[in-house]
Amino acid sequence: MRQSRLRRRTAAGLAAAAVASLPLAATVEARSAEPPRALQPAAVAAPARTAVPRPCPVPAQYRVVLDAASADTGLPLSLLAAVAHVESDFSRRAVSSAGAVGMLQVLPRTARSLGFDVRDADEAVLAGARYLRLMLARFRSLPLALAAYNAGPAAVERAGGAPSASVSRYVDDVLEHRRRIGGCG
Repeated sequence: MRQSRLRRRTAAGLAAAAVASLPLAATVEARSAEPPRALQPAAVAAPARTAVPRPCPVPAQYRVVLDAASADTGLPLSLLAAVAHVESDFSRRAVSSAGAVGMLQVLPRTARSLGFDVRDADEAVLAGARYLRLMLARFRSLPLALAAYNAGPAAVERAGGAPSASVSRYVDDVLEHRRRIGGCG
């Protein structure tokens, strides 16, 4: 008896699967009392193409801290990841010739002014993210904010934009990398 119930369920499941696999128009027509109409070739819609989401290329060991900084500041993860890539190639131990440290290359005095200690790698990331958020609020333009992040807000204000070709390249590199890793949100 148990086996016959299983067979009935299997048969019912196969019938439902067969109906589900039919095109929607054919299913509606099969259920209607009217005789089936012929489908016109122009009436058949092309299957919808959905973009396959690309995985976020942020190294897994840095994803948690960058996600936290993104959540704290409202900046997209893709932007923070692009800055980290261009600034330090995701190195938490990076130190620039100007003394900026960490993955997002924030100056110790800037981090202190925001209440962070750059000796803690996670705090340095959050300090960099908050500083970038401040630059974005101040300049209301992502390219200008990135230029100010790299060269300092006073230099950007004096120049009325990127103060040098190297700063312009920096901005372009960050924006291009962000575009390439767009799957990060």
